[in-house]
Amino acid sequence: QVQLVESGGGLVQAGGSLRLSCAASGIIGLFNAMGWYRQAPGKQREVVASISSVGRTVYDDSVKGRFTISRDNAMTTVLLQMNDLKPEDTAVYYCKGVYDWPRREYWGQGTQVTVSS
Repeated sequence: QVQLVESGGGLVQAGGSLRLSCAASGIIGLFNAMGWYRQAPGKQREVVASISSVGRTVYDDSVKGRFTISRDNAMTTVLLQMNDLKPEDTAVYYCKGVYDWPRREYWGQGTQVTVSS
């Protein structure tokens, strides 16, 4: 059974940093991609950053230059280094792992990030 477990969330002041970690277990083979999403109260879940099995990264414009996604070679752990945090970054952050064929997606339970002004 595939499980994704996030950690590293918390409360931080604006301008501070946090590092989120997502550990995957029960996977067979490599995820084709892993990513971080976030959902703020009253808003839809949105993609923050993603990384492919070959290391290609994609970032939402709102976090470019502040957040960095990385992964281990086995695609069992994905990190999100978040610097210069802003109050608008406050959300529940979710990790996702994807197999392309057949298409399967797995989500973690989420970790709360709160940035105070």
